[in-house]
Amino acid sequence: MKLSRPVSWFLLAFGVWSWVIWVTFVKNLWQDASGLAFDDAGDPTAYFWVHLLLAITSFLLGTAIGVIGLRGLRALRRGPENHG
Repeated sequence: MKLSRPVSWFLLAFGVWSWVIWVTFVKNLWQDASGLAFDDAGDPTAYFWVHLLLAITSFLLGTAIGVIGLRGLRALRRGPENHG
C-alpha cells in the first residue's frame, strides 16, 4: 500500500505530537501535588497507575503511527520504481 505525502506527513506529525503531549503529561503527573497521583504517604494511587498506563500506551501507538508516516515519506522519496 502506498501512502500519499499529506497522509504520511500527518501520521509523522501525529507521532511527534503524541510524544510532546504525553511526555508533558507524565512530567506533570510525576510532580502532582494535588493528592490525586500520590497519597499522603507518597505512594502512587490508582489514578497514577491508570494515567501512566494511558501514557505508555499512547507512547507506543504514537511511535508506531509516526514510524508508518516516516516509512511512507521514505518510500515516496525513493520513487515509484522501487515499489512492489
